[in-house]
Amino acid sequence: MDNNNNEVKIVEYDPKYQQTFRDLNEEWISKFFKMEASDYKMLDNPEDYIINKGGYIVFALLNEEVVGTCALIKTSDEPLIFELAKMAVSPKAQGKKLGYLIGKELIDKAKELKAKEVFLETNSSLVPAIKLYEKLGFQHIPVIDSPYERADTKMLLDLGF
Repeated sequence: MDNNNNEVKIVEYDPKYQQTFRDLNEEWISKFFKMEASDYKMLDNPEDYIINKGGYIVFALLNEEVVGTCALIKTSDEPLIFELAKMAVSPKAQGKKLGYLIGKELIDKAKELKAKEVFLETNSSLVPAIKLYEKLGFQHIPVIDSPYERADTKMLLDLGF
């Protein structure tokens, strides 16, 4: 799953990146909101809560430094459904289309696995993020029973499988 774009490389999860996965997410969540119990659980144990349950995590490396990440969390087997979550890009690397690259990489993975859909939950105050998700093809749907206090926006990408 390597994808080169100038000096950007997209790589799959490796345990050596676990702390960076946590740090990047904690940095952006704390900037706009507050860390919640579900955040800590997932960020401290991504292998248990994401990878070992059939999910995926990718990282954007810029000159070999991790500057972005995102997860694809399996929420259902039949039909196969994923949540796109924990997308974070370091402030020093923003504006380089890394969010689009890592989001597209995970959407392509979901398509490869013949997932029915991918959904995400976010907050309406994160206008650039919502524009990114719309660009990736996500459509707005009602929010019902979100595990996140901060989530007031839900979006869905129907892959048609």
